[in-house]
Amino acid sequence: MNLPNLLTMSRFVLIPLFLVLYFNEMPIAALCTLLVAGLTDFLDGYIARRSGQVTVTGSMLDPLADKLMMLSVVLALLIKSAMPLAAFVVMAFREVAMIVGSAIFYFRGLQTVPANMFGKATTVIYYLAITLMFLEQPGGVSVLWGGIILSFVASIIYFMKFKKINQVSRTS
Repeated sequence: MNLPNLLTMSRFVLIPLFLVLYFNEMPIAALCTLLVAGLTDFLDGYIARRSGQVTVTGSMLDPLADKLMMLSVVLALLIKSAMPLAAFVVMAFREVAMIVGSAIFYFRGLQTVPANMFGKATTVIYYLAITLMFLEQPGGVSVLWGGIILSFVASIIYFMKFKKINQVSRTS
């Protein structure tokens, strides 16, 4: 297993750590854990691309780790009443749909499309919104809704690229 995949795997370990810290009234430690997870997300992709260590395993596990971490965070925020139910439902629906869709595409042998800039911007906005909510600062929920809207724009672009690349590969 290469370094980028180890960094990705570390995010799976950080999920329960985040939850334990958050539900044991250590929100700053939980937030720091989440930010470390975000850093590993950046680093694993950067290292994999720069060193030519991109693998099928990493390509599958990286987005799964991201989505499971985000689902854990938003569920925790919902349980603690720091997030509106409507925002949770919309975010959870999209994240679960992306996980299931990716699995279906993978097992059907379809090509996947790398994250687009809108997807990366969505992640940054989510982290900003979550940080604001954790620190009980104003605007966190508004920023979160902006991220949710952007996430659907990213999904539409992703789907259009996915459809195009798989039509081209089937006709070739």
